[in-house]
Amino acid sequence: MAVTSSPPERGTVLVLRALGLGDLLTAVPALRALRRARPGDRLVLAAPDALRPLASLSATVDELLPTPGLGALDWRGEPPALAVNLHGSGPESIADLLTTRPAGLITHRHPGHPDVPGPEWPAGAHEVDRWCSLLEWHGIPADRTDLGLAEPDTPSPAPGAVVIHPGAAYPARRWPAERFAEVARALSGHPVIVTGSDAERPLAEQVAALAGLPPESVLAGRTGLDGLSALVAGAALVVCGDTGVGHLATAFGTPSVLLFGPTPPHRWGPPPERPRHVALWAGIEGDPFAERPDPGLLRLTPRDVLSAARRLLPEGTHV
Repeated sequence: MAVTSSPPERGTVLVLRALGLGDLLTAVPALRALRRARPGDRLVLAAPDALRPLASLSATVDELLPTPGLGALDWRGEPPALAVNLHGSGPESIADLLTTRPAGLITHRHPGHPDVPGPEWPAGAHEVDRWCSLLEWHGIPADRTDLGLAEPDTPSPAPGAVVIHPGAAYPARRWPAERFAEVARALSGHPVIVTGSDAERPLAEQVAALAGLPPESVLAGRTGLDGLSALVAGAALVVCGDTGVGHLATAFGTPSVLLFGPTPPHRWGPPPERPRHVALWAGIEGDPFAERPDPGLLRLTPRDVLSAARRLLPEGTHV
């Protein structure tokens, strides 16, 4: 099916981003650009239903279409005026959007779909830049710094806390529990909260126990995304790896120390012009899907983290 990148002026814009928390947050500048470019359209985001609270806080979309991943796009409306592929390089994501029979399609070029125009996939680009550049190629200006979210209506369960988030999607990105515990113990002049998913609760409990924290300091598995967002938005500091929680800290302007490895921060880290977010990186790239912590990540020490934390926490805080 041949489509154009010059769709009708009004209608529905369907955006595919059926990925995780950090993926959605790095796409916020692109979503805002679409909102500005087509203010009269209905903007529908195809993404996992769990991300609904953040879609609302982004103030960019009118509707979230629950879509857990590729091959699961269940579009039953009229063909959209414009479909936008913020999911990946294709061909699967392009094929999913083509099933909706859009009048126009914004995507990167892929040889599996030679009739669909678009720029080449920019390997190695920062995730925010990747999607902003895609829209700009299609004539839609985007502001790469437009990453902020509105403050959550949900009150924080621990205002002013230091949030320690030891989990990550893959073992390669997980700094050792005992190192997180050493940091948590040194920062215990603040209330310290350990977060994570329900599956990460044993890891969070291990960190808390090693740090000498009380059981009630572990909120892993006890908050939804709205509660986690409120916690991060109201925190004094966030310490975590290359995870969605780090992107939440960036979105809310919460001071953060982010441990990167094996993927460098110039691909997924906070904007360098934001001094409230310190990305620690040993300069060694590796396999992000490895079954063990990355050797470069292991070069980062608790002393490195605490030195960065000392610069970010209010004056007079003992670290």
